[in-house]
Amino acid sequence: MTDPVTLAALQLGTDPAGTAATLDRIMSFESAIIGSDAAVVVMPEALLGGYPKGEGFGTRLGYRLPEGRAAFAAYHAQAIDLDGPEVAALASLSARTSASIVIGVIERQGATLYCTALFFDPEAGLVAKHRKLMPTAAERLIWGLGDGSTLPVVDSRAGRLGAAICWENHMPLLRTAMYAKGVEIWCAPTVDDRDIWRSTMRHIAHEGRCFLICACQVQPSPAALGLNRDGWPDDKPLIRGGSMIVGPLGDVLAGPFEDDAGLVTATIDPAEIIRARYDFDVVGHYARPDIFELRVDDRARPGVAFGPGEA
Repeated sequence: MTDPVTLAALQLGTDPAGTAATLDRIMSFESAIIGSDAAVVVMPEALLGGYPKGEGFGTRLGYRLPEGRAAFAAYHAQAIDLDGPEVAALASLSARTSASIVIGVIERQGATLYCTALFFDPEAGLVAKHRKLMPTAAERLIWGLGDGSTLPVVDSRAGRLGAAICWENHMPLLRTAMYAKGVEIWCAPTVDDRDIWRSTMRHIAHEGRCFLICACQVQPSPAALGLNRDGWPDDKPLIRGGSMIVGPLGDVLAGPFEDDAGLVTATIDPAEIIRARYDFDVVGHYARPDIFELRVDDRARPGVAFGPGEA
């Protein structure tokens, strides 16, 4: 027998005032997290740093506008450094709440930004990061690409945590690699609020026979924010949320929660994973390694490497 544990998604949007104000909003949920007794809390994609939905950054095919460069510089200024005060504050929050935290941030490394998920342990602080491997569509204008060195699976008191950010969840080979690493609680920080996304979340939980926590941002309409977004209705929320928790047979345990900030929780039995894998273990007894093989390059791939090369 295993003891029940509580999983949580914190649905929240980036504060228009910037990173410091967003961090304050996160901290305002400390009592709610403690009260829920959550062992794991997942927070949305790009929560610290922001997801500037609808911003074009002045890019046209073949040229860039000066105002786009200014917009990128402003966005870069809101990103966080891994040795910065925001990371220290999140580590402290994890310790005070006794919850492992997985949060989406915009990570700054020099002039390059990465869409990253950070993993915090209550005792050890920041223990791992995952950089989004393939930014989607126009995200490639502003974010660099992660490599195979940041595909962690991290122990927690609720089980082994892994993360895929937004549309990475659609990548079947990435999912297979994470399953092979033994992920038991799939963390999905996102900004995708569509109904079809919820089907994807249920499918992954069912395919991987794992628990899944999806945390989505929630953002008001362009009119409420005083913005103009071409092709987007002024009164339609930019992101409506939809955070949810799913069980290893694809059953929705909590959510989807829409149109407001808040904590979504579900108490689970970790032993359910083994029971669910009785008839389907995607990288175990249901695999066919005599036919299919996946190789994963998990080396870091810096643009410049110093020292002797490989023999």
